[in-house]
Amino acid sequence: MTLAINAVYHGFKVLQAQFVDEISSQAYIMEHIKSGARLLYLANDDDNKVFSISFRTPPADDTGVAHILEHSSLCGSRKYPLKEPFVDLVKGSLNTFLNAMTFPDKTMYPVASRNDKDFHNLMDVYLDAVFYPSFYQNRYTLRQEGWHYNLDSLDGKLSYNGVVYNEMKGVYSSPDAYLENEAMKALFPDNCYRFESGGYPDAIPQLTQEKFEQFHKTYYSPENSYIYLYGDMDIDATLEYLDSEYLNSFEKTGTVDSAIAEQQPLPRTADIEAFYPVGAEEDCTAKTYHELSIVTGKA
Repeated sequence: MTLAINAVYHGFKVLQAQFVDEISSQAYIMEHIKSGARLLYLANDDDNKVFSISFRTPPADDTGVAHILEHSSLCGSRKYPLKEPFVDLVKGSLNTFLNAMTFPDKTMYPVASRNDKDFHNLMDVYLDAVFYPSFYQNRYTLRQEGWHYNLDSLDGKLSYNGVVYNEMKGVYSSPDAYLENEAMKALFPDNCYRFESGGYPDAIPQLTQEKFEQFHKTYYSPENSYIYLYGDMDIDATLEYLDSEYLNSFEKTGTVDSAIAEQQPLPRTADIEAFYPVGAEEDCTAKTYHELSIVTGKA
C-alpha cells in the first residue's frame, strides 16, 4: 500500500515519504493528529516485522526512575493483569526480539516477530503496558522492581533490596562505571546527562511512589512518544488498530516538555579527581584510572 503525502489514514497524517536505497525501504514519517504521537514506518518485503514505542525520559536526579519505570511497566496492565506478562511472553511467543531498554535520555520498548498474529499480540501487550500500567493500583511494584527495606531476621541488619537496586549495585561494582559517571557529571553539569538514568545505588532509595507516578504521567504520553514500524505488514490495519485501540483516547496538550538543553562548552579543561571503593585489605597499587573526555558534535 502506497501512502500519499498530506493524506490522513486513521488519524495519521503523512508528513514525509522517501525511498531509502541503503535499506531498500520506503520511509514514511507521520503524526497522529489527535494525540500528537509521531510514527516512522519503513515499508519493505522483510517478513520480520518490528514495532517499537519510545519516550524521551530525561532524568532529573540519580534515583533511576526511568529505569525502574521501564521494569515496572512490564509488571501487569489494564488488559494483562499478570504479575510478569513479560516473562510469560518470552515463554509462549514466536518473537525474534523482545526487550526494553533505558538510555540516558530515552526509554524504548521494541519487539519483532515473523508471525502476524504474534506480532499484533506483542504490540498490544507493550502498548497496554506503557499507557495503562498496573503500578498505580499495585504499590508493591515499585518496591519489587525499585527498592525496599530488607530484614532477614529480627536481630539482623536492615538493608536495601530490589531488582533495579541490585542490578545497579552490580554495575557499580566496576571502577569503569564510577569513571564514566564522574566524566558525565563533569562534561554535562547543566543538563540531564549528568545524572545516572539507570540509578545510582545510594540515590535509588530516595525514589517515592509519588515521584514514580509523576514521572510516568509526565513523559509516557503519546505526544512525547515515537512509534517505529518496519517490515512487510498490513499498514492500513496497523494504523487503524493504533488509532482505535490506544491513541484516539489521548488528546495532545502541548504541555509535555522533555527538551534537553545543549550543554555550553566549559571555559577550560577541567581536572576532576574522584574515588571508587575497594576492599579494606586490598592493595591499591596500580589501580588508578585516567581518562580524557571531550564533547564533540551533538550526538
